[in-house]
Amino acid sequence: MDLKLADAKKIIDAALAAQAENNFKPMAVVVVGSRGTIIACECQDGTSLLRPKIAHGKAYGAISLGVGSRVLFERAKVEPFFIQAANSLCDGALVPVPGGVLVKDGDGNTLGAVGVTGDISDNDEICAVAGIEAAGFSADTGG
Repeated sequence: MDLKLADAKKIIDAALAAQAENNFKPMAVVVVGSRGTIIACECQDGTSLLRPKIAHGKAYGAISLGVGSRVLFERAKVEPFFIQAANSLCDGALVPVPGGVLVKDGDGNTLGAVGVTGDISDNDEICAVAGIEAAGFSADTGG
């Protein structure tokens, strides 16, 4: 099973609601399916040019390696060459900092991933988790 467009829209709406509620900086949110294809992307007014690519890199890295980008961030500290090699294999699309969160169903199956960027990475992750949970899924940050 994969996420549907309606699911992705719910995730994005709830993630951006969390952004507003917490008064975080403007954000970009990308939702990818289980094979890494983009289902939906939304950028708030005031985000910089690279924000959608960064959000995609967080989500794409998470789904590609099967762990939240927080895990990749921690792994980069102890095994930078592994993350560098993985990023090369992803054609430079992997962004190993918090904000890329796996979306799981009630049985623990991975349905996709969400990438959020715009504020500090911990705040990005807060919004990703809020969006995933508000849409009725489980969020797996790996942390």
